[in-house]
Amino acid sequence: MVTKSNVQVTVSLTELGLDDEELQAEVQNLRSQLRDVDGVEDADLVPVTDVPQGSKALGGFLLGFLNAEVNPANLKALFNFLGDRFGNKPIKLSLKANSDGSKELNLEASSREEFEFAFQKAQEFLNNQSNSDNG
Repeated sequence: MVTKSNVQVTVSLTELGLDDEELQAEVQNLRSQLRDVDGVEDADLVPVTDVPQGSKALGGFLLGFLNAEVNPANLKALFNFLGDRFGNKPIKLSLKANSDGSKELNLEASSREEFEFAFQKAQEFLNNQSNSDNG
C-alpha cells in the first residue's frame, strides 16, 4: 500500500475584519483547537519567510495565517471543523500536496456549502497529484 504524505494547509483569517490584536488572538485560539482535530498532525503560526503582498507580520509570524499539517485521509475532518467554526465568515485556504510546494491549490469559503465545495475541490486536487506522482 502506498502511503500518502501529509498535506500542508495554510488558513488565512485576514478577511475577518478584525484589528491586529483580535486577529492574533483568533489565530492563537484556532491553533490550539486545530491540534485536537483528527488527522491534524501539527498546527502552527506561519513564520515570516514568504510574505504575501499586503500581509502584516507580528513577532516574526504572519498576522492572521496558520499552517496545519494534515493526513490526507482526514482532510474532511479539517474542512468540517472549519465549516462549523467559520461557516458564515470568509477564510482562505491554500493546500500544498508535496514537500517542495510546487503544486498548490487556493480556495475561499464563507459558508458551510462553500466549505463542502472547497473540500471536493481539495479531494480532486489531491487525487490528481497522486495520479501524476504515479505516472
